[in-house]
Amino acid sequence: MMMQRRIVLRALALAGLAPGLVPAKQQAPLIEVYKSATCGCCGEWVRHLEAGGFRVEARNVPNTAAYRERYGIPSALGSCHTATIGGYALEGHVPATDIKRLLKERPDAVGLAVPGMPLGSPGMEVPDRKADAYDVLLLRKDGSHIVYRHVAAQ
Repeated sequence: MMMQRRIVLRALALAGLAPGLVPAKQQAPLIEVYKSATCGCCGEWVRHLEAGGFRVEARNVPNTAAYRERYGIPSALGSCHTATIGGYALEGHVPATDIKRLLKERPDAVGLAVPGMPLGSPGMEVPDRKADAYDVLLLRKDGSHIVYRHVAAQ
């Protein structure tokens, strides 16, 4: 009887019907990252996401611009990698805290972007260098964007 109970509980956990029984790593939201194999800062951003509690599947691709286009990110707001999570697109060095906020608030939007590669953004940290101010942008479905969060220089 005890063995059957364990089998049933395990099956429910694996099916996602008993979230308390699934290891936290499996419950963490999945971010799919499309990046260049030769870009070191992309790898650093992936490590930032993992440290922030996300599961990450990183895919090296020959043309990250194709993914920006696919997911509705204007090329003018581009960076070195594109990602997706929960129906949203992410462009550039978006902090994990802003991704968590996005998933909690669920705005009607394309996603978030940190255009360019601002010094001090996640994955772009440089020891002994002052971090630049930058904006995390909320990309609206009509093609416009607004500042989701301003990150001050440090």
